[in-house]
Amino acid sequence: MLRYQIFPRSVGIIEQIQSVIECFEQAYNRIKSPENKLNSNEVLDILRPHLERISFTIEAGKAKGQKIQVPVLFGLNNTVDQSFNADGISSDGKIVLEVEAGRATANFAFLKDIFQASMMHGVEFLILAVRNDYRGADDFQKVYTFLETLYISSRLVLPLKGIILIRY
Repeated sequence: MLRYQIFPRSVGIIEQIQSVIECFEQAYNRIKSPENKLNSNEVLDILRPHLERISFTIEAGKAKGQKIQVPVLFGLNNTVDQSFNADGISSDGKIVLEVEAGRATANFAFLKDIFQASMMHGVEFLILAVRNDYRGADDFQKVYTFLETLYISSRLVLPLKGIILIRY
């Protein structure tokens, strides 16, 4: 079953994020783990038509011209000096999507996703999708516990309005 949680838990889901969740629900039977052993690109390919219908741009592949670059630092004459890649981004640039399909917790990719989304210009929300099961481990629960600790401790304040964790 698809599960999701927004952090901080004192914030509700906005309509645009609810639309993304509905995209995951529509594709759930094709992407759910552990039944479907898909990499993140395969998951994005399945989600692409649903997300594009709600005006998201989705990474086409890992080659240079296929990635979505989101500005981080600007230089002279407003040129982009530094950018980070995203799996998907809303048309207004306020919501970034990252789909992890195996290394979410093993290599702490979710931490990199949080850091990069926090640095991206104009980004307000990160939607982070992780597998329900990866090699017998519940990635969703591991990331959930980490985010719960992060927000409850309030020792580190992120510039994002929220992080939405989705389990597929």
